[in-house]
Formats: sequence, C-alpha cells, structure tokens
Amino acid sequence: MTGTAGQRTKGRPGRLARLMPSGPSTAARTPFVLLVVLLLAGGLISLLLLNSALNEGSFKLSRLERRTTELTDEQQALQHDVDSYSEPDALERRARQLGMVPGGSPVFLDPDGTVRGVPERATAEPSPEPAAPAPEASPPAASSASPADPGATAPPAADGTAPPTGAAPDAAPTPPAPSAPTSPGR
Repeated sequence: MTGTAGQRTKGRPGRLARLMPSGPSTAARTPFVLLVVLLLAGGLISLLLLNSALNEGSFKLSRLERRTTELTDEQQALQHDVDSYSEPDALERRARQLGMVPGGSPVFLDPDGTVRGVPERATAEPSPEPAAPAPEASPPAASSASPADPGATAPPAADGTAPPTGAAPDAAPTPPAPSAPTSPGR
C-alpha cells in the first residue's frame, strides 16, 4: 500500500509541483506583489487628496460666486444712485441750492487775446420750485415810526428806493436777489 500511496503523491502533487515551482521563484514574486499593493495604495491616497482639493475648490468657488452676486447688486444700486444724481433736473436743483445760476451765451478768447461773443452778466431767474415760507416779519428796530404817527417816514428800501406811499410802516422791505457766481458755459 505504501507503493500506491507514494505513486499517488508522486502523481498528482508531482504534477502540481512541476506547475508551481517552489523555492527561489516564490521569493521573486514578493517584491512584485509589494509593488502592486504600494501602487494601488498610492493611487487611492492620491485620489482621496485630489477629491478633497476639488471639494475645497468647489466651496471656494461657491463663496466667490455669492460674493460676486452681492457686489454686482451693490454696484447696480450705486449706479442707480449715480444715475439719479446725474439727471438734468437733479443737477439743476442741486446747482440752485448752491447758489449757481444758468450761464448766458458763451464767450471765447482767441489765441491773440480778442474776445468773440458778447459777455453779459448771468442773472438769477426765479426758481421753479416753491419758495420756502418766509419767517414772520418783525418790525425793524431802526424804525421809530409808529402807526399812530402818520407824519413819520418809513426807512428807504435796501436798494435805495423809497417805499410806496400806501405801504404799511411795519412791513419789512424785500432785499434784492444776491448776485451769485456764474457757472462757465460748458
């Protein structure tokens, strides 16, 4: 029986032993397997790092897009304000508040010093806006005239003209319009 069992071990394991070499060939496979495992582990780690970097970039992009939207809205609001201040009516109203008046026809100086055009002083036109209510008039301190004294004379107006004969003595004279600086005709 030992002969048949030896043949069996010789037969099947012998064939397998010939197909699978033992000894030095097993040691030659170990570095290759380690290399493959290291390459797979390195690839997996690099994919994780790349995925993390892409997610971080995505979050940063979302933040920047949101900030861009906020800044665009703010820029549009500011542009609307600038446009409303740049309208001709708004510019005219602000210039009148500053005491400016519309200029007349422009006058030019030639290089030789001669003047082309007719220079004229700009005058204030009546404001199209409703005037603010005037403060209550108080009797002038310099006037010693009383309503009971019909012979007293009222002080002359600021422009040097005498008040009308039927004027009330306690009415304050209206001052002339102040001469305002003129704006260049541009």
